[in-house]
Amino acid sequence: MTKKEKKSGFDRFIDGVEKAGNALPSPFVLFIYLCLIILVLSFVLSKLGVGVEFTSAARDGAEMETEFVSVVNLLSKEEIAKTLTNFVPTFIDFPPLGLVLVMMMGISFIEHTGLVNAAMRKTLMGAPQYMVTLLIAFVGVNSNIASDAGPIFSASIAASLFHSLGRSPAVGATLGFAAASGGFTANLFVAGTDALLSGITQSVTEGMGIDAVTHPLMNYYFMATATFFITIAITLVAEKYLLPKHDYERVGEIDLEAHKVTDLEKKGLRRSGFALLAYIVLIVVLTVPQNSLFRAEDGAILPKSPLISSIVPILFFMFVLIGYVYGKTVGTIKSEKDVFALFRQGISSALTFLVIALPASQFISLFNRSKITTVLAVKGANFLGGLDLGTIPLLLVFIFLVTLVNILMTSGSSKWLILAPVFVPMLAFLGLSPAAAQVAYRIGDSSTNIISPINSTLAVVLGIMQNYSKDGDEEIGIGTVISYTLPYSIAILLSLSVLLVIWILLGLPLGPGAGIYL
Repeated sequence: MTKKEKKSGFDRFIDGVEKAGNALPSPFVLFIYLCLIILVLSFVLSKLGVGVEFTSAARDGAEMETEFVSVVNLLSKEEIAKTLTNFVPTFIDFPPLGLVLVMMMGISFIEHTGLVNAAMRKTLMGAPQYMVTLLIAFVGVNSNIASDAGPIFSASIAASLFHSLGRSPAVGATLGFAAASGGFTANLFVAGTDALLSGITQSVTEGMGIDAVTHPLMNYYFMATATFFITIAITLVAEKYLLPKHDYERVGEIDLEAHKVTDLEKKGLRRSGFALLAYIVLIVVLTVPQNSLFRAEDGAILPKSPLISSIVPILFFMFVLIGYVYGKTVGTIKSEKDVFALFRQGISSALTFLVIALPASQFISLFNRSKITTVLAVKGANFLGGLDLGTIPLLLVFIFLVTLVNILMTSGSSKWLILAPVFVPMLAFLGLSPAAAQVAYRIGDSSTNIISPINSTLAVVLGIMQNYSKDGDEEIGIGTVISYTLPYSIAILLSLSVLLVIWILLGLPLGPGAGIYL
C-alpha cells in the first residue's frame, strides 16, 4: 500500500508518529486506560489542592465573575455515584453518536445503490482528480455551518468519493475531516461560532470598560479569506504528500474509460437529478418566505435557524430520495427489503465507532468533570501574560498556546470563556483590538482539532478508515489517523499564521468596522 522509496526527514517523523501511536493499545482499550489515568490523576491533584483563580467571561450579557476552580476528585463517593448513574446516558448522549448513525445510513444508501460510483464515472471521466480534492476541501471548510455534523458528513462523503475514484479512502476521510474540523472557524457564511465567540468577547469588553467594536462579523473579512487559504493548503497536502505516500490501486483515466456509464445508469442519474432538483425547490420554498418553516422566529436564517439545526435530517432524506430513485431505475432496489438491507449496511459500517464510543464518551466526560483542562488553560494563559513580547510575536505565541490547550480541551467556547478575560484586555493594553485577539484565538483553535485524541470525531474517522481497509493492510489505529491528519494540522497552522502576519503588516480590517488596532 505504501511506496518503497527513500524517505525524507519529515516522512520519517510522520512514520514515527504513526508507529508510536499504533504501538499504543487498541482505541477501545486505550480509552479505558485513559479513564483510569484521569481517575487517579484527579485524586492526586485534588488531594494536593491544585486549583486556579480566574475571571470568567459571561454569556448572554451577564456580569463577569471571578471564580476559583479546583481539580475534582473523581474517586470521591459523590463522583463515583455520578459516574455510575450517568454511565448509560453519557454513552447515549455522546454528541457524535446519533449523527454518525444517521449520516452513515444515508451515505451507505446512496453508495450501495451504485449512485455515487456512477455519478463519479459520469462527471469526472478524464477530469483532473485534484479538482475533486479541491472541491471536497472547499465544501468541507464551509460545512462547519452545520456544526458538529460538518466533520462527520465531510469525512464520510470524501472517503466514499475517493473510493469511487480508485483513490485512497483513508486520505479522503482525513481530507474531509481536516477541512471541516481543522478549518472549523473559517467560512464564507456567518455561522453560529461567530455569534458565540463574539458574544463572549463583548462580555469581556463591557466588563473591562474597553471601547471597541464587537459583533458577530468582526472577524468575517479574515475568516472568509482564510477559507480559500485553508482549502488550498489542504489540497496541496493531500495531492503532493498524502496521496503519493499512500497509493491505493489508482484507477487512472484509461481504467475509467473502460468503465463508462451505461445507458441504464445514465437514466438513473437523470431521474435522481430531477428528484434532487425537486427536493432543493421544496427546501427553498420552505426557507425563502419570511414566515416559512425553516426561518427563526425573528425571520433570520443565519447564523441560527430551524434550517441550520435541521441540516442532518435534510441531508438524510435527500440521500434517501435520490438513492431510492436511482436504485429503482437501475434495479438495485426491487422491494422494501432492499431498502432495509441498504440501511443495515450503513449501521454495519458504523459498528467500529459504536464500540469505541463507549469508553471514549466516558473518558471525555470524566476529563471535563475533573476540571484539569481548566487548570491547564489558566496556568498557560497566566504564563504567557507575563512575557514581554512585541505585537506579532505575542500573537504568534498566543496562537501556539491555544494549539496546545486545544489538544486537551476541544470546545472552542469553553476555552474562550477562560482565555478571553486574560488576553482581550492584555492585547487591548498593547493597542490591539478585541477582534485581533479573537481572530488569533480562532487560528489556534482551528489548527489542532484534528490531532486531539479527545476529539470525538477522531473515532468516527478511525471507523471509516477501518471500514475501507482490505485484507492484508496494516492495522489501522489512532496513530494512523494522527499520521494522516498531522500534515494538515501543520499546514493549517502555518498558512493562517502567515495570513495573520500579512494582515497585520498591511493593516487590513478584520471585519466590518473592526480593525486590528484600537
